[in-house]
Amino acid sequence: MNILCISKYASPPNYSKMPARLFVLAKEFIKLGHNATLITSNSNHFSTYPETSEIYNFEVVDEVPLCWVKTKKYTKTASIDRVLSWFDFERKLFKLDFNKIDKPDVVLISSLSIFSIIYGCYLKKKFNAFLVFEIRDIWPLTMTEEGGFSKWHPLVLLIGFIEKFGYKKADLVVGTMPKLDLHVKNILGYEKPFHCSPLGFNPINYQEEIMDNNPFDEVFPKNKVIVGYAGSMGITNALEPFIEAIKLLKNNENIHFMLVGSGDLKATFEEQLKNCTNVTFLPRIGQNEVKYFLQKCDILYLSTKNSKVWDYGQSMNKVVEYMLAAKPIIASYTGYPSMINEANCGYFENTSSPNDLKDKILSIVNLSEEERKKLGENGKKWIYQNRQYSQLAKEYIDKINELRFPKNA
Repeated sequence: MNILCISKYASPPNYSKMPARLFVLAKEFIKLGHNATLITSNSNHFSTYPETSEIYNFEVVDEVPLCWVKTKKYTKTASIDRVLSWFDFERKLFKLDFNKIDKPDVVLISSLSIFSIIYGCYLKKKFNAFLVFEIRDIWPLTMTEEGGFSKWHPLVLLIGFIEKFGYKKADLVVGTMPKLDLHVKNILGYEKPFHCSPLGFNPINYQEEIMDNNPFDEVFPKNKVIVGYAGSMGITNALEPFIEAIKLLKNNENIHFMLVGSGDLKATFEEQLKNCTNVTFLPRIGQNEVKYFLQKCDILYLSTKNSKVWDYGQSMNKVVEYMLAAKPIIASYTGYPSMINEANCGYFENTSSPNDLKDKILSIVNLSEEERKKLGENGKKWIYQNRQYSQLAKEYIDKINELRFPKNA
């Protein structure tokens, strides 16, 4: 079948450090014998596209036909320019020349931008296509829960209307988080066909052995149990209990904390821990360097803000990367648990108490090196069994075919 994938931020690998999830899925759909085309935009703060005078730019990248649309640029993620860039993308979609694209049997709209579902509905009617509405971030819930927006803000109301419209019109709702179907039912008042297609990984990116001369060899202290964190250090990352736990463990000479990344609160945390010799802050590193950092750690930590968004489960790149590193994981997380608990490779800590977090860290530190290794290997084994994109793509296609061609029809 012909599958048309549309997402404003689905960058191909030639213009970004890592290919977007939807690009990888499109490539896997093609491997399964289908035709798949990707439409995206050049307005993406994680990618760098060449300058062009053309609005519609057609290419084939790694056997994936794609069209990237020249769209209004923006510099700040939380800005009116970003919203205007969404509208610019949607406007230009309606002027796209379909003489250069195969008539779609399936139209897959992946947020963000959520407004693309309007164009998806247009294509559904125009081509009698099967419409998939894929949600990777729950908007506008994320805006009100984590962005500080009022539920009566005009943009929140508009996006909420578009969200409900999309759920109604879609033939299949897909979520990267496992319990999105509960949110959809809350919005519509009834159930819709649903499929969970989480974030995954491509094993080819993890084939090489970690080098003996790991670039982090010189900055990591020797003969310590290393507790590592890789990621942003902002309000939504809720690292405050972790910072307090570091203070509580400052006299434990066996443990050292390594935090890599950037964010609005990083300078504040560095100031709070300036008298602690058991912690090192490192600058933000490239995506291709993360696996080397994680490999040097013994325990990995992550946290999320207490928010209704997580009631429907998580699907974070960070969890995938942590599990691939084969290290025990401690996650301060109050939402619906998945992956870490399923793999038995660490612990969800539903608490904001630094003392509880300190005790959990010590419980893993006090395990033997062999026991820690086994706990971490559980995660790597599980992620290879359940999250390879080749498998996720097949499950995606199977679900679409199940609904398009029901056995009892």
